[in-house]
Amino acid sequence: MRLDKFLKVSRLIKRRTVANEACSAGRVTVNGKTAKAGIDVKPGDEIRISFGNKEAAVEVLRVEDTVKKDQAAELYKYI
Repeated sequence: MRLDKFLKVSRLIKRRTVANEACSAGRVTVNGKTAKAGIDVKPGDEIRISFGNKEAAVEVLRVEDTVKKDQAAELYKYI
């Protein structure tokens, strides 16, 4: 699954366009490398997102095309 879509489905970022912009600005890394929006995400990958002066680090547990809002947090775990 594309990185920008995973960020939206998992609700780490609310909209796919915002996720795409964050990737383009270099604020998202996957496994320690700056990632573009089209990179494939798979279980076991580590994603870091910089929000201003804060940073979120998560590990991908599973990848699904759609999930309900209350189940979105089951797609990842905070590191």
